[in-house]
Amino acid sequence: MSLEVESINTFYGAVQALYDVSFSIGENDITSIIGANGAGKSTLMKSVMGLVKPKSGSIRFEGKELTNMTPHEIVADGIVYVPEGREVFPKLSVKVNLEMGAFSKKYTKGELNARYDEMYAMFPRLKERSRQSAELLSGGEQQMLAIARGLMSEPRLLMFDEPSLGLAPVIVDELFDIIQGINRIRNIPIVLVEQNAFMALTISTNCYVLENGVVTIHGKSSELIHDDNIRAAYLGG
Repeated sequence: MSLEVESINTFYGAVQALYDVSFSIGENDITSIIGANGAGKSTLMKSVMGLVKPKSGSIRFEGKELTNMTPHEIVADGIVYVPEGREVFPKLSVKVNLEMGAFSKKYTKGELNARYDEMYAMFPRLKERSRQSAELLSGGEQQMLAIARGLMSEPRLLMFDEPSLGLAPVIVDELFDIIQGINRIRNIPIVLVEQNAFMALTISTNCYVLENGVVTIHGKSSELIHDDNIRAAYLGG
């Protein structure tokens, strides 16, 4: 397994957000995590990244324990988090945003330029806007920038938190094609937290359902998409 989360309990002060949550992701999987607002999906991502510390449980990446590591150490070890709401640096140019994604790597100038070229080939619109401030990009372009920024550090695991939030349907389709391409062509395992349950189940290998901080269902996405309870709760019947 690439990532193994075992029985973590996470709190915000005295309020418990996750209860004995476990999930795992294989080497080339896309694992989706679905659930209603407030179910604990973002808290789970932040727990993996060290942004909030579980009070108990274990998080291992490629066999290495992460629970006492800092976020920048976790990034340096190969996990990249693309947060909800994009969180680009609005006043910085597209190119500088990309450079910020490479902070954990000791690239030579030539290597850094090669990474820029790779991202611009993957996202041509970013090349066209490389000198523009990120705040001038559309929502879809900002999401592409957030993904490209994450890829700048050559991750071995990518975690997406609500990537389709606030985007037009045509952009959502393009975005999920990009996520599938990253997984298939680059062989990068992906954790996908997503409220668009149908799209998440369509492109993922496995799925976990979070309800009030508890994993209530997990299984193969191809089977869960036909589950009556899942359809009633998350797919509109």
